[in-house]
Amino acid sequence: MVFKETAIEGVYVIEPHVFNDARGYFFEAWKHEEFTAHVGPVQFIQDNESKSSYGVLRGLHYQKGDLSQAKLVRVIKGRVLDVAVDLRRKSPTFGQHVMVELNDENKRQFFIPRGFAHGFLVLSDEAIFTYKVDNVYAPQAEAGIRWNDPELGIKWPIDPDLVVTSEKDLKQPLLRDAEVFE
Repeated sequence: MVFKETAIEGVYVIEPHVFNDARGYFFEAWKHEEFTAHVGPVQFIQDNESKSSYGVLRGLHYQKGDLSQAKLVRVIKGRVLDVAVDLRRKSPTFGQHVMVELNDENKRQFFIPRGFAHGFLVLSDEAIFTYKVDNVYAPQAEAGIRWNDPELGIKWPIDPDLVVTSEKDLKQPLLRDAEVFE
């Protein structure tokens, strides 16, 4: 695997070595020793999966405090635009974001450490999205930021009228009003 740190410290794009032949392909999606050597120690405890259709935008979500989560995300089927927003108030990149396309062809993975909001937009007819987390889901710690907050400057590549999101995500606060990490 090739680990590429992004413009925001601690956020990585991971590109696997894919072996293709007449039968199909094979790659290592997760290797503890290699991940720890490049990113550092993270103990993932759960795998999650979602299925969504074109225009679905999930996010920008995070969990607060000691219940925050690091995530290692990838796409099994389809294409998504994945985004991580730095919510660490004391970080020099506070409020900035990293955006990467994940799809079933490039097989990239995206590592988002604790202290970030995360979201993705489906660009294909359908996408199956999977991710590892290092902490349990805790509804009492759940938080979010509005996906179209102008202060974030995220350039989503589809018409906002075509975005399909939850009622809850439509009501998320702007960054300036959100609870962030100290």
